[in-house]
Amino acid sequence: MTRIWNPRLFAMRPMPNRRWETLGAAIRPIVLSAIVLGSGIAYGQNSSLFYEDIPNDGPALRVSNCSWVFQKADPLPHLKLHDIVTIIVSEKNALDSEGDVDRRKTGVFNAQLKNWIALKGLSMKAAPMTSGQPQANGTLDQEYQANMQLQTKASLTFTIAATVVDIRPNGNLVVEAHRHVQDNEDIWDQSLSGLIRPQDVLPNNTVLSQNIAELMIDKREVGHVRDGYRRGWLTRLYDRFSIF
Repeated sequence: MTRIWNPRLFAMRPMPNRRWETLGAAIRPIVLSAIVLGSGIAYGQNSSLFYEDIPNDGPALRVSNCSWVFQKADPLPHLKLHDIVTIIVSEKNALDSEGDVDRRKTGVFNAQLKNWIALKGLSMKAAPMTSGQPQANGTLDQEYQANMQLQTKASLTFTIAATVVDIRPNGNLVVEAHRHVQDNEDIWDQSLSGLIRPQDVLPNNTVLSQNIAELMIDKREVGHVRDGYRRGWLTRLYDRFSIF
């Protein structure tokens, strides 16, 4: 059987292999060029907000030049003679003591007088005991028991301004403070002295009492407030010389 060639039927036949080969030949140079050009630099994943190319001759990375929340600390004050510094006094003391004493003493004595003397002028002679020899018997039983428990707590808190009265050769500061407050008949007197280091002075020109060496604090009260809780002279005398 003889086939008749029909151009229309030949045009409608699919030609997948030839078309994909032509498309692949056109794309292959483009892909190879991209691979060759991009092989010198490869960037990995980076989630940092500060990521950028930093030149080798640039400044070193520090918190001060790369942090968003960095705040430069205030410089420490440079105190001189007769300058004023604020002292924050916060002293707390606690004592807890407990003792137990138990003592017992027992004694038995038996005494008998066998010989006696008689004086005749300047001579001394034995005196006969016509009524018999005197005797004494006794028993001593003594018991002492004492229990003691002591618990004390004290706190002292106030703020006072002190003056630099001297500077030692090593730079340490000698401070001294006095305060006198009077309200009608009530009087409050406060005094403080000690030795501090310049580096212990905070930027707000304050010093904690726990950082003061040779600390001496004197606090007194006079008036109705003090009279309400102080001990009388008889109570103080009894507490001082109490024998029990």
